[in-house]
Amino acid sequence: MAVKLTNKGERSVKSRHPWIFSDSVDKINKEGTAGDIAVIFNRNTNKPMGIGLYDPDSPISIKMLHFGGGAKLDEAYFSNKIDTAFDIRSALLETNTNSYRLLFGENDGFPGLIADVYASVLVVKIYNAIWFPFIQMIFPKLIEISGCDTLVLRLSRGLQQNQVGLVEGEVLFGALDNEVVHFIEHGVKFSAHVIKGHKTGYFLDHRENRRRVGRLSKGKTMLDVFSYAGGFSIHALAKGATEVTSLDISEQALAVAKANRKLNKHKGKHHTIAGDAFEELERLIREGKQYDVVVIDPPSFAKSKREIVVAKKKYAQLARLGAQLVAKNGLLVLASCSSRVTADEFFQINSETLKASGTYFELIDKTFHDTDHPIGFAEGAYLKCGYYRFA
Repeated sequence: MAVKLTNKGERSVKSRHPWIFSDSVDKINKEGTAGDIAVIFNRNTNKPMGIGLYDPDSPISIKMLHFGGGAKLDEAYFSNKIDTAFDIRSALLETNTNSYRLLFGENDGFPGLIADVYASVLVVKIYNAIWFPFIQMIFPKLIEISGCDTLVLRLSRGLQQNQVGLVEGEVLFGALDNEVVHFIEHGVKFSAHVIKGHKTGYFLDHRENRRRVGRLSKGKTMLDVFSYAGGFSIHALAKGATEVTSLDISEQALAVAKANRKLNKHKGKHHTIAGDAFEELERLIREGKQYDVVVIDPPSFAKSKREIVVAKKKYAQLARLGAQLVAKNGLLVLASCSSRVTADEFFQINSETLKASGTYFELIDKTFHDTDHPIGFAEGAYLKCGYYRFA
């Protein structure tokens, strides 16, 4: 289909932004269905400016794939894009790691499509029906370049009732003997529940922070808040922490953390607390508990604009609570995955809150996405993490 945009829309294309909103669409030459190829033509010159995929069911009407003229969206096109994405991950794959994000949606030129590798199992999660017409072009290349034996398809909730016969959790290639897949992250063993687990089965984005916290926890006590499957906890135990406490509201997640702990050799003690993080932190403070390392990595607090104000208050509250649980000369690690709260805002909240606590601290580092989560546009950046050393 041929598309012409408003001046605002054309500016978006020229800036190589992957989203074209419906109010930036001026003319479309015909009605379309999800996944139709949309060629963007310049309003004045009538020359092609880029190519995207049409999505009639979203306020983001066109997801851009190509900028700067025309292109043929065939197997060679997608193969080249996947090759480029794989090359970005090459350094990571030289470490003792066999789990990584091969495709990171818009940031790798595949809006609404995620591909994660866990050892020999490739898990592809599709968030948008625009990709249904291109599966046969993309999936074989992903299997080839990753060297995986199995491909599992995950579908967002809105796509699970579809007209093309795809099934959530379906094994589309190879065989899956066990939906719990073991993998290695910088020498530490973990498991991903690839059929029923959240997202694709695990959270890979904090990999480098987990390794770093593990090293910093050697010979120390550590508290892992919003621990989920114990990513930070298990790295700490594997690297020699004497005692680790995993806190999460989900008993099921803590059971996975315990299972991950058993995959690794360690001498430290592992405790678990099931409960609301805010309430449990208050209780630990009342009991006078303190830890050498405290990690607080909550889920996103701002999934919409109207939640931003409350999210900021929650981050401040967590910083305040965390500061009271850090032992002398200890380390507080505060993280956020809320894209609507910017990195500058997040670090400012932490700084102001910790200063108000009256305890001397030093910000020793700020970290962001690991290398397999490259950022291609502003909205694609969500992860930020601050390391605060207390006197």
